[in-house]
Amino acid sequence: MTLFEQFERHINPGLAGLLRFTGLDKVESHAEGVYVWDTEGKRYLDFLGLYGTLSLGHRHPKVVAAVKAQLDKMPMSVRVMVSEPTTKLAARLAEITPGELSMVYFGNSGTEGVEAALKFARFYTGKPGFITTQGGYHGKTLGALSVTPREHYQLPARPLVPGVTVVPYGDAQAIEAAIGPDTAAVIVEPIQGEGGIRVPPEGYLREVRRITREKGVLMIADEVQTGLGRTGRLWAVDWEEVDPDILVSAKALGGGVMPISATICRPEILSIYKTEPLIHSTTFGGNPLAAAAALAAIEVTLEEDMPARALEMGQYLMAQLGSLQQAYPEFIQEVRGRGLLVGLEFSDADIGAVVVAELATRGVLTAFGLNNPKVVRLEPPLIVEKTHIDECLEALDGALKATQLAFEGVL
Repeated sequence: MTLFEQFERHINPGLAGLLRFTGLDKVESHAEGVYVWDTEGKRYLDFLGLYGTLSLGHRHPKVVAAVKAQLDKMPMSVRVMVSEPTTKLAARLAEITPGELSMVYFGNSGTEGVEAALKFARFYTGKPGFITTQGGYHGKTLGALSVTPREHYQLPARPLVPGVTVVPYGDAQAIEAAIGPDTAAVIVEPIQGEGGIRVPPEGYLREVRRITREKGVLMIADEVQTGLGRTGRLWAVDWEEVDPDILVSAKALGGGVMPISATICRPEILSIYKTEPLIHSTTFGGNPLAAAAALAAIEVTLEEDMPARALEMGQYLMAQLGSLQQAYPEFIQEVRGRGLLVGLEFSDADIGAVVVAELATRGVLTAFGLNNPKVVRLEPPLIVEKTHIDECLEALDGALKATQLAFEGVL
């Protein structure tokens, strides 16, 4: 039995079928920078970047070195003493996040970070309700899933956490109208990732902040996918100079080497820890290895000005994609995004799926949005060069030509 067949039998048969369709029924071997190789020796240009996790590319040497050094020293915390790298990371996050954010809870993934944010909001306000947005994606654990309003994922897990109101994304007035006496918080992505790389109207985040502040409701910014330079600013809320009450970071925070999330709050929101220090805790969250990776990732991001690189390379990528849209107007409906968080919306989800498969055969990794399968996402590492973008565009042009032939006479 091959390794892929073992995956199909013991892990996820449905995903195995999807990988077969896209031509990625392969086994990954190793990776470096913007490239991945399979066990057959084929090289792939990674323009998915583990859904925004690999901002620094695969195996960035400074992050790998930091983790190796910590591994030789102390890989796991005993949890009954203070961890040096974990504490230093919390202090560093307090320095680089907006406003008064200064208290940090560490988890292992974005969905854990969101779960913590929801609980902290209830602890602090004493209220049960949340407002979320259509197309929003915040994770698939029960609480995070409850504020991820897609029936496809929610239905098999119901009943979910009650008290969630869903409003249109980009409509601040809808949020204002939905706030009631039981509302604890509004959770929002500065740019929706899985929802199809949806950029809200200018001023939306500022207006949400004004409304939540005036109504005495917390604002949770989910920066799991947008944070640490992806959109051309260190944090996507920086585009509108917004300081949320809670900010959730993950994915890129681990430097592409270790899993980690951080739920960063204004200090009064975590005042419960003064009397109930074990009210919400974790064994592995913010462990020394992950904290060392995150500290190194932050320093690389700042020293090498990754947000500026994301902005420059993103502008180049978007401009070239605009030319492809003109060449294939029957397929590509819209090119949108900010920085290196870019989406191609196709006229049909099946067309997008075929394009993803055709790109894979040409050695380029992409994926569609989990909440909007019509949109193919392009999230290359922020270390990407114009030559890599040109390589992707050449493959995309070939993929679109092949898709045109496949759908000839259908559209």
